[in-house]
Order: sequence, then C-alpha cells, then structure tokens
Amino acid sequence: MKRQGPQREIQPQPPPEYSVAYASHDVRLSWREWIVAAALVGAVLGLLPGQWERRERFQPGEDYRIPYELGNDYWLFGRYGRLACSQNKTLVIGDSVIWGHYVTKEHTLSHYLNAFTGEQRFANLGVDGIHPAALAGLLEYYGRGISNSRVILHCNPLWMASPEHDLQQAGKDFRLNHPALLPQLVGSPGCYTAPYSDRLGTCVERVAPFRNWARHLRAAYFENADLPEWTVRHPYDSPIQAVRRGLPSPGSRAQGSHLSWQARGIVEHDFPWVRLPTSLQWKSFQRAVRILRARGNRVFVLVGPFNEHMLEKASLATYTNRKGEIQDWLRQNDIPHYVPPALPSQYCADASHPLSEGYALLAAELLEQKSFIRFDTRPAGRRRPPPASAR
Repeated sequence: MKRQGPQREIQPQPPPEYSVAYASHDVRLSWREWIVAAALVGAVLGLLPGQWERRERFQPGEDYRIPYELGNDYWLFGRYGRLACSQNKTLVIGDSVIWGHYVTKEHTLSHYLNAFTGEQRFANLGVDGIHPAALAGLLEYYGRGISNSRVILHCNPLWMASPEHDLQQAGKDFRLNHPALLPQLVGSPGCYTAPYSDRLGTCVERVAPFRNWARHLRAAYFENADLPEWTVRHPYDSPIQAVRRGLPSPGSRAQGSHLSWQARGIVEHDFPWVRLPTSLQWKSFQRAVRILRARGNRVFVLVGPFNEHMLEKASLATYTNRKGEIQDWLRQNDIPHYVPPALPSQYCADASHPLSEGYALLAAELLEQKSFIRFDTRPAGRRRPPPASAR
C-alpha cells in the first residue's frame, strides 16, 4: 500500500471582484471628505473653550485673587482680566507682592485700596512667582483682553538683585518659575534648557485656545494631571463629579507666617545687583509696559518698596542707584509712577514682601500721590480714614 504524504490545506480564493485593500469593515474618506472632517473637528475644538467659559461658574467676590494652586492657569488669568476690564476696574498686576504671599486676601494692597476708597475699584491680578520675563509673556499671549483700562503695574527690584534672579545663570538651588511664559525659540535665557519638542508644544498652546483650555481643566479640576493619570490616583471618583464641584475657592489663606524678617532670623544681605543695561528682567519689564500701553491701557508703575533695612551698606548704595535709574526711565517715557520710601522694618516679611500693616501704609500713601490721583481720574467714593497703623 502506497503511503500518502502530508496533504496541503487548500486556501479558499476570494472572488475576482474582492479586494483586500477595501474590506467591508474599512471606511475610506476621499480628500474632500477629509477636508470636511478636519473643518468639523477644528470648529468643535475652537468652540468648546468659549462655550465652557459661558457655562463655568466664575463670580469673583470682594478681594478675589487667583487661588495659589492655580498660579499656572493662564486661561483663568486671561478670563479674570477680561472680566475686571468689563467692570471698569483698575487692575493691579504683579508678582507675589501684589498677590499677598504672607497675608490673607483681606489684607492685600488691592484690599486696602478698595477699603480706603470705599468701593470695589481695584482687582488683584497678582500671580505668585511671576518674574518680569514671565509677566511679559503672560500679558502678550494670555492677557490680550486687558485693554483700554487702568493698570497698576508693580516693578519688583528683587528680580534684578543677582544674576540668578535675572536669569543670567542658574545657582545651586535655582528653580525657574513659569517657564512656559518665557521666549521659547528666540531670545530665551540661557538657564532655560527645555527640549525643543516641549518648546514647540508651548508655542502651539499660545495660539490654540483648545490647548490652553485643556491646561485650565487639568489645573482647576484634576490636580494638574491628565485624565488617565487622575483616574489612577482616584480610581473610585468620577471625573464628572470633579468638574461639577466647580473652581477652587479663592486664595484666602496666606502662604507664609505673618512674621517680620527679623523674627524669621533673616540677616542683612549684600545683593550682587546686576546693571540695568544688561538685565534681562529689566528689559522684560519694559516690554510688559509697552504691551499694556499698545493695547490702550493707562499704566501706573509702583516701584517696590524694597526692604532696605536688610541691605548692607554697599548693597544699599547700589540699590539706590538702580532705583534712580528706573525712575529716570519712567520719567523719560512719561509713565506715571510712585517710588515709595522704605516701609518700617517691622512691616517687612523679607526682602520684598510687606506684612498687612505694610500694605495698609503703602495703600494710604499711594492714594495721596498727585501722580496717582491724576491717573485714577474716576470720581472717588467717600474715602475712609486709614487705620492708625497706616498713618
């Protein structure tokens, strides 16, 4: 009997009209259909942020300031700026000195300005850690709605107190604040070392409302995490419920203890001040002023006050020169300003942050300046006398 070899399995052949490239479960779009699909997706992504803004509850009350944990939520900053402008308020813009790092929201500069004028005329748009190089980017890309308004812009000399503060070099404990607001491709400081892939993504976010809105959702509702990461952290929580809880409460708590610099054990310091002509932060501050004025804003600059009591003699002399150079530039450019004297030593928390008594005194002095009275030309309400500690 002849042994048979292994039999080959016969594969069924598809009919002649059948094509593997066009299986029944495939959907192929023509180039026209791709254009329509792209237009629809673009329309949805473009409309979502605006629709969300209309539905998201945002009603800043008295002495509102952006919550500390939302300091990187530039979408919220832009929205608050537009709202304050629409309410004809004077915007007070700056870093943590304006935000009020060592005081509650009821003891900030804007609070005392409102209290002494008897009405809610001043809006606190301070952002913690927003050095001038970042502030210029914040105003240029996310503060477009701040226009045709009154703006008090704070100039903090601390950012020019050393090469590290001026972003000229990175020290041992250097931490770069708000890197997404810095120049990304041209003119970025040498201490900024992000890869170019991240820089390109940042550039896209500046011009794409959807990306900026997505950052807002992560910061406001999902602990600065993407949705998959957030669900891993909270496996039993619903993302929908997280959104329904609404925006975090305004930043009412102080971020530091209410102690003077001497009570903290801070000693006198010799700051290696940088020269203004070579200062990146000073050039950035000038750029911020130009951005605001180009949009029709009336700008008033508040310089300091710096805690001169903690400066060694040589450092104080250099600071006095820098302060004079800043004032000269403001005069040359016809910018109304106020350079206040140093606050009493016990009213200072550190090199640049006042305590509540310092804010009250500063507000009382500012309201009495002729340059400020001319700047704030609206009819003032009945002014309350400042507290005894502010006299």
